[in-house]
Amino acid sequence: MKRSISFALILVAALATGASAQARAQAASKPNANSAIKPATTKAPTAPPVDTKKPAAATVPVPAVDTTPRVLINREIFSYDGDGRRDPFVSLLTTSDLRPLLTDLKLVAVAFDPRGQNSVAVLRDTTSKSQYRVRTGQTIGRMRVAGIQEKAVIFTIEEFGYSRQEILPIIADSTKTRPRP
Repeated sequence: MKRSISFALILVAALATGASAQARAQAASKPNANSAIKPATTKAPTAPPVDTKKPAAATVPVPAVDTTPRVLINREIFSYDGDGRRDPFVSLLTTSDLRPLLTDLKLVAVAFDPRGQNSVAVLRDTTSKSQYRVRTGQTIGRMRVAGIQEKAVIFTIEEFGYSRQEILPIIADSTKTRPRP
């Protein structure tokens, strides 16, 4: 018990000495208003030896150190290198990647090649009135043309990781003759 009290007293004395030394150092660095008024009672200043070779250098004032705390703002910047894929951070509702939908398309004409190599289908978007000429393997929006038949186009649609096939037929058959009235 006696040792712990003596240790505590030594610790308190060391802390007090350190605190008083720190206070003296701060007081010495600050000019005191009373010390500026009091005349110096120390020895009379002696003139420094004059050096005739070098001119007297002017004293340069030291700028004050800025002690205000700095605010540092870090901001993360994200970028996406898609390599031909769509950007996942862009809204699906505002992109044109989804358009046209299969329900918006109308098959207008088919130039069918019996060998299946050079068939061309003409599609019209009913909402925007734009026209598409497609061949097998081309994509429109998220649909890929899987095949072209004489009176229909087969699309492969990929949605949510699943693929399905849909057929878009010619609705009005222009090869039939209309009866005369």
